[in-house]
Amino acid sequence: MTTSSSGVSLGMPELPAPAYPDDVRARLEADAREVIARYPDSRSALLPLLHLVQAEEGHVTRTGMQFCADVLELTTAEVTAVATFYTMYRRRPSGDYQVGVCTNTLCAVMGGDAIFEELQEHLGVGNGETTDDGKVTLEHIECNAACDFAPVVMVNWEFFDNQSPASAKRLVDDLRAGRPVEPTRGARLCTFKETARILAGFPDERPGAVEESGGAGPASLVGLRLARGEAAPARVVHPRTQEPEGQQPSDQAAEEGE
Repeated sequence: MTTSSSGVSLGMPELPAPAYPDDVRARLEADAREVIARYPDSRSALLPLLHLVQAEEGHVTRTGMQFCADVLELTTAEVTAVATFYTMYRRRPSGDYQVGVCTNTLCAVMGGDAIFEELQEHLGVGNGETTDDGKVTLEHIECNAACDFAPVVMVNWEFFDNQSPASAKRLVDDLRAGRPVEPTRGARLCTFKETARILAGFPDERPGAVEESGGAGPASLVGLRLARGEAAPARVVHPRTQEPEGQQPSDQAAEEGE
């Protein structure tokens, strides 16, 4: 059903999605064949193909979903169900840089909520909205699995750790001005369209980008070390340097001997 600009249903069938230009479709079909060949079942290629069409237009359009349905022999309803389920697929035009502020519990109490509120005011946009210059889309996101670096901001899925309202505002200002920005960990930034193509499974062709890497912090890796059977790491919380109030060393020694 078609809708008006206010979102009210007009009760009329929606027109078919417009087709890609012939040259664009031919290029995407060649890429799609490469992606589909990686999977024993073609429908398993749907997620990377959605990234592929997102790399073309910066968001997943009706044309992109129709393309995915055609090459995978799925219905548009099946494709739409997946594209609308995962938040990584944008459903409307968005900026060159997706700035996500973690507002889950730890990041929130460490300052994530304050960062998000100040960025909204600083940029003049709300959640999921894009600046007028088309550079930055701001959104609040759930856990980034980087709690030991809270509060965390991500730009096109690259980490910017230990942020503050002031540093986050400098970050978005640099992005909008085209100044170089270096993530705390991971590869240098590229645009959202370029990121989407990499997520579709195509090589990152920027010289040296593959070698640029990062990792989790010590607190995040404790469980991994223990699972591997490695020795327990040093204590994260240092032992007390003083006896509990009202307890003498002789009393503690007696307790330990029991």
